[in-house]
Amino acid sequence: MTPADTAHRATQSDLFRTLTKVGFIGYGLLHLALAWVAAQIALGEGAQEGDQSGAFQKLAEQPFGKALLWFTLVCLVALALWQAALAIWGHRDVQGKERVWERVASAARVVIYAALAWTAGRVLTGSPSSSADKQQEATAGLMAKPAGAWLVGLIGLGVLAFGIGMIWYGWKRKFERKLNFGTAEPKTRKTAIRAGQIGYVAKGIAFGIVGVLLVQAAVTNDPGKSRGLDAALHTLAAQPYGKFLLLAVALGVAAFGVYCFFQARYRKVGT
Repeated sequence: MTPADTAHRATQSDLFRTLTKVGFIGYGLLHLALAWVAAQIALGEGAQEGDQSGAFQKLAEQPFGKALLWFTLVCLVALALWQAALAIWGHRDVQGKERVWERVASAARVVIYAALAWTAGRVLTGSPSSSADKQQEATAGLMAKPAGAWLVGLIGLGVLAFGIGMIWYGWKRKFERKLNFGTAEPKTRKTAIRAGQIGYVAKGIAFGIVGVLLVQAAVTNDPGKSRGLDAALHTLAAQPYGKFLLLAVALGVAAFGVYCFFQARYRKVGT
């Protein structure tokens, strides 16, 4: 048996499946913390940045916060390993171009989960880095290169398209096929699906605003407009009725956190 065969076999084990499902609990905790930070920004009380680094710091401030943050970090690593397995061997329930697309999407999720785990680790070691500052620095560096502003604009359009796609994905309940409710009560199924719908739409709105801000940064040649999710939440709060809009988004992100808890029970995790 080759090392690749051994690795694939390990991903089919009950232990791997259990670790993956537990991983969704940590991902849910992250979204609940992010929702809390967004709500504080809406109410004018937010001290942390309105992004993942701020959410991790919020988790660390809670009773048993360090243990909670360690748990979240391990969960994110488990999710990254699961998506890596899917990127290499998975999505066998679909064929052709759809399988290729799903595997590419899984590879992208590996990067996302790994980056989140790295950010959590930085908070745990007492040297948190600002996600917003890093994105602004990266945008400034890119815009300083020939045709850099055009590239930033294209990235912004891509992020905007991703946000719109996430809204569509949630509204059309495309995530439902990845769940296995088994003998769950109809009320449980309905609650999980509704939480997923609201959660994906809220996250799509947030990503859409990030994309728009990237395009604005490119058009105005101002990297300061590109500060990721933190800038998106503060921009939304500054709009007419922005407080209420941002509170609605915060509730949506919290709904996604709840959906993650349902995923810990009902998500299909095989490769």
